[in-house]
Amino acid sequence: MTSVHVVLGVAMVVSSAAAGLWGAWCWYRVMPSDLFWKLLRLSQGLILLVAVQGGVLLLLGRDVDGLHLLYGVLPVAVSFIGEQLRIAAAETVLEARGIETAAAVGGLPEAEQRSVVLSIVRREMGVMTACALVSVTLGLRAAGWW
Repeated sequence: MTSVHVVLGVAMVVSSAAAGLWGAWCWYRVMPSDLFWKLLRLSQGLILLVAVQGGVLLLLGRDVDGLHLLYGVLPVAVSFIGEQLRIAAAETVLEARGIETAAAVGGLPEAEQRSVVLSIVRREMGVMTACALVSVTLGLRAAGWW
């Protein structure tokens, strides 16, 4: 069971790194990407799976270093907080542009609508990219690799 935990942890770090690096590239290039969101959701799923599996190991009496436990649980919290910030991205962009509601975007010229949507997607990608990269760091620390 411990070897499964190690394999899942490595998969979580690798998938989070892939999401973070690809997301950073797409954010820099102002390029929306379905692949980024798929990689991100994969890494988030693995984060949750590793945390649950680690909890099972704890319940089975496995002795664990307190820092490993902390670094193992923090990526779940980082993902949750990141999702809350992602949800707020649209409101932040709309407020910055002086647009009162999301429905009001539909009344803008098409080019401006695209600009608003791209700004929202870029902000969402930036937030979630940062979360993925933080999760990589936490995963590496949990494993004692860094």
